[in-house]
Amino acid sequence: MRHTEPTDAQARRDIAPVICYPTEALPPPDLTAYQAARDISLKIDEVRVPPRDARTFRAPAGHFFRITSVEGPQVGDLNLWNAADLDERFYSGKTRALHGTHLTTGHRMWSSFPHLRPMATITDDTLGWYGIDAFGGAVHDVIGTRCDPYTNRLLAGGNYHYCCHSNLTRALTGEAGLAPDQAEPLVHDVLNVFMCTGFTRDTGQYFMKASPVRPGDYIEFFAEIDLLGALSACPGGDCSTTHSSDAAACHPLLVEVFRPQTAPFGWAEPPVNAYGRTHGL
Repeated sequence: MRHTEPTDAQARRDIAPVICYPTEALPPPDLTAYQAARDISLKIDEVRVPPRDARTFRAPAGHFFRITSVEGPQVGDLNLWNAADLDERFYSGKTRALHGTHLTTGHRMWSSFPHLRPMATITDDTLGWYGIDAFGGAVHDVIGTRCDPYTNRLLAGGNYHYCCHSNLTRALTGEAGLAPDQAEPLVHDVLNVFMCTGFTRDTGQYFMKASPVRPGDYIEFFAEIDLLGALSACPGGDCSTTHSSDAAACHPLLVEVFRPQTAPFGWAEPPVNAYGRTHGL
């Protein structure tokens, strides 16, 4: 090491951290009202996502959607857009800053600038029991970007077309009627559904491990605005060994959409962020 530690090095390390974005001012979701609406909901649609591929779905504002593991342990990469304006999309970085590296019941998926509003609220999670394990791993992360053919080419060589980035691009191309070069820039960092991840304590590297998900496990969301979603069944399967290849055992995922008979008590679609966008000019 080129530079030696200063004499007060340990004192500097021992300074207590401060939460960057305290969330006490955010109104909490009324999970009781959401659950009451969910209890009187009717299933109106379902989409089965094949292994190593992606499919789109639509969840109107005020509806619920559920992602379920079927047949075998499988993780998925989720993108969300405003169905009427694809420029408003899920913002994983700000969601991470507000809620932490992994999401569960009561957390929200926030949209990109300048909108910055809740797109979806997690209302149920059968893996909520997992917590943080001895390795620092947890489930449903917003730290991984999505497996992609560019990084795969950089690290492994060759062209692999069934990375989640490519899967999501193909799905959006077909749903939105866009050319691939128009759809690809709209694909964004994901919620890694069911994926168990963390950072190594010694090197700070992003790691994955076998997901605890089993057939029948699900995560459920309430659509705060009209949503277009895309879900990729990752080529890594349960991500216990590898991704971006055909080596892992992969399974389908199921997306179901439910319409409540009445909206949750007191719920209203969230407005776009009130900042005036003058930026001091």
